[in-house]
Amino acid sequence: MTTPDAQRPRAGSDILRTALRRNVGAMAWGTLLMGLYQAGETAFPIALGLIVEHTMRDRSPEALGVSVAALAVIITTVSLSWRFGMRILQKANTTEAHRWRVRVAGCGLQPVARDVDLKSGEVLTIATEDADQTADIIEVVPLLISSLVAVLIAAVALGLADIRLGLLVVVGTVAILSVLSVMSRRIGSSTREQQARVARAGAKVADLIIGLRPLHGFGGNHAAFRSYREVSTEAKRQSVTVARVSGVYAGTALALNAVLAAAVTLTAGWLAFRDRINIGELVTAVGLAQFIMEPLKLFSEMPKYVMIARASAERMALVLSAPPVTTPGTGRPVPGGDLEVDGVRHGALRKVRFRVRAGEFVAVAAYQPSAAADLAAVLALNVPPDAYEGAVRVGGRDLADLAVEGVREHLLVNPYDGEIFAGTLRSNIDPSGTSRTVPEAVEASMLTDVVALHREGLDHAVRDRGANLSGGQRQRLSLARALAADTDVLVLRDPTTAVDAVTEQLIARGVAKLRRDRTTLVITSSPALLDAADRVLVLDDGVITAEDTHRNLLATDEAYCLAVTR
Repeated sequence: MTTPDAQRPRAGSDILRTALRRNVGAMAWGTLLMGLYQAGETAFPIALGLIVEHTMRDRSPEALGVSVAALAVIITTVSLSWRFGMRILQKANTTEAHRWRVRVAGCGLQPVARDVDLKSGEVLTIATEDADQTADIIEVVPLLISSLVAVLIAAVALGLADIRLGLLVVVGTVAILSVLSVMSRRIGSSTREQQARVARAGAKVADLIIGLRPLHGFGGNHAAFRSYREVSTEAKRQSVTVARVSGVYAGTALALNAVLAAAVTLTAGWLAFRDRINIGELVTAVGLAQFIMEPLKLFSEMPKYVMIARASAERMALVLSAPPVTTPGTGRPVPGGDLEVDGVRHGALRKVRFRVRAGEFVAVAAYQPSAAADLAAVLALNVPPDAYEGAVRVGGRDLADLAVEGVREHLLVNPYDGEIFAGTLRSNIDPSGTSRTVPEAVEASMLTDVVALHREGLDHAVRDRGANLSGGQRQRLSLARALAADTDVLVLRDPTTAVDAVTEQLIARGVAKLRRDRTTLVITSSPALLDAADRVLVLDDGVITAEDTHRNLLATDEAYCLAVTR
């Protein structure tokens, strides 16, 4: 596997610059069209003032007709420029958000974990809400520029009528932005804290959903729900804080804009009263004073959106810039090879040493569940090779020297709690649609009765997490998926704990038959699977203490007999 690319953004500012650079063309066209929209909006009160002036002076039907036509052109320009400008910007925004969602999701799904202190629920929040808010910068910048254009046009038009009106708009705009830029910093810091707390609440929900059934089993669900309520309450309080700060910001912006508009209107009235400006210029000034509130409002809100986008980009950088936990090799295992565990010490494992020869079916009877979990984690590469002592070899080559993709193609470790996805039975068994052994896998895993229950057969719909399946059906579906993958080396951990003894016996025979001449390791305490194996390794207190067939161990090892006999 190649290491993560060196061009991956390292900070929130880098992410924002990348987003802006990738959308320069769309932003240029969007800025042009939105600037044309704002210019048309600004031209409307100017045109009204000119119409009033010429109508009162010339009293000509021709001049009135030309004025009406000019207004029609302005209105058409405003309508079309807004429609197409926003279409371009929103398309670019949506596309950019999708790119960042894919990048964040890709980091979360990489075979090599990243050294980041975030749970899956937090990564999900970053890949959705933060990606969307970061991409908003694509719209923010053009709208900011177009609003500035509108304010400048208004200032120039008013300055032509009287320099004091133009200066009032310029000075007032600078003062408003100065006040609001200070307030936007508070919004940025509050938003970052809110995003972090919402993400923690999301992670808590994900953990609860995954562990809901066992929590009910030992009565821990109430304590878990109280824990979530505390985290959710913290997120709610912070959201209220952000809403309060945002409300103060919006209210202040509206009040300052209204004050500026009122100041322009009153100043224009005073100048008209003193005959410094004519009636047409007064109409223009009053119209611009009313119009300028919209671009000023938009212009004054932009710092807030910039700070929110920056806060979201910094959260995305936590994932995108996190280094991998380990740097894997580049080699690939030899097809049809064996599996060797050589002196592995990790967690509950103490110098575990065994070898599964190519084409052999071996079972491991682990007396301690923690040892079984640690062994499965090491073989699944959930534990980096440099995080444990000893070595694991596939086809005679150390895992540390092999690319993760190559190992995953050659060695499959089916998890104890395999995830079931929304879709169909077929899409869960063969997600890629390339397996040639789906019927055989269905039969070996004894999923045939589930298929037969439904008229759609393998196309029967499955809900998210297999909500419409029983525990045993979910387990058999996960086993069918592992068998359909048809990998050179297959490791199964407790694949039959949720099925009855008769079904378990049939599954053991089916797996042994289907995996004949393929390297298979089963970590289990099931007598049926242990009996189907070529030999059994006893894992006790972190080491292999015995090795023989299941029946010989039953006859000679009392501890083994007590551990596996049901």
